[in-house]
Amino acid sequence: MEKAVALLRGINVGKAKRVAMADLRALVEGLGYRDARTLLNSGNVVFGLPAKGGGDPARRIEEALATKLGVSAKVLVVSAEELSAAVAGDPFAGVATDPSKYLVTFVSDPSSLAKLRPLADRDWSPDALRLGERVVYTWSVGILESEVIKAMSKALGDGATSRNWATVSKLHAMLGEGPS
Repeated sequence: MEKAVALLRGINVGKAKRVAMADLRALVEGLGYRDARTLLNSGNVVFGLPAKGGGDPARRIEEALATKLGVSAKVLVVSAEELSAAVAGDPFAGVATDPSKYLVTFVSDPSSLAKLRPLADRDWSPDALRLGERVVYTWSVGILESEVIKAMSKALGDGATSRNWATVSKLHAMLGEGPS
């Protein structure tokens, strides 16, 4: 069975857009996806794709969130292969010493990465930004104060969502692609 990860943008941050993970798992499985498992309380769902058809999972989950749970949130779905490629492409191995300060930003449209080329050419020391195939890697000594993360977020808008390296690694393991 092919697996994927749904990354929900901006849920359970503060008091807005609250979604219980049990409800999220039930919603995903109710759409015909199999073996839904969540990680943390921030909208990460690993699930199995049906052998045939099933439509666009990101669109289907996004619509079901709105109609069944009353929550409007962007959903980005990453295949197991794409997540493995993001992990394998880690440009900061050995440099990013704190996985909570190392972000991987997944984009819904890989062509949007072109907006970041000028940012990738700049020196953001002590922070850093590198472009991958469908992701942006950012290493920062302080995420909330990081000028590179602010610039990246402004350029990408809501067509992207970030997870720290610890979360990416755990999702990779949940997919059976990496160490747990």
